[in-house]
Amino acid sequence: MVIYCLFCETAKCNTLAKIAAERFGCRAISPKQVQHTWSKGKSVDIIHDLLPGYLFLYFEDEDDKPTITELWRMHEVIRCLSDSDRNYELKGNDEAFALTLLKSDGVIGKTQVYREGDRIRICDGAFEGLETRIVKVDHRGSRMMIEIPFAKQLVRTWVEYEIVELKE
Repeated sequence: MVIYCLFCETAKCNTLAKIAAERFGCRAISPKQVQHTWSKGKSVDIIHDLLPGYLFLYFEDEDDKPTITELWRMHEVIRCLSDSDRNYELKGNDEAFALTLLKSDGVIGKTQVYREGDRIRICDGAFEGLETRIVKVDHRGSRMMIEIPFAKQLVRTWVEYEIVELKE
């Protein structure tokens, strides 16, 4: 797979994605993010641009990719991103990020918000299956302090966000 990243006029990303997909027969993604907010007392999910102005193009076959000149000629394209050696195909971490976007159809979901007092269930690790409550949240460290029963008392320990899920 060959992946390119274009920088274009911000408000034109969605339109340009459709044009590129039709013209080149590729998958074109303008990444989006779902954010949770409150409006008039109700929980609302809003979708907005994750990387305003950026468009990722995915070509399954090396032989089907357009030339850089063809990409530049598309209206509203400001530049094709490249590395310091002027290689335009994404590689390494950039390619890995672009593939993550592709797997999620270009939409990055909202991040779960944890609060002190929330009931959770541990879904991985030594405490898997344990249901408990959050005592303290360290948002910067993406972890939380919980209480676990041990030796007929509650012992406090830290766990990462990745191994818990909220209980309804």
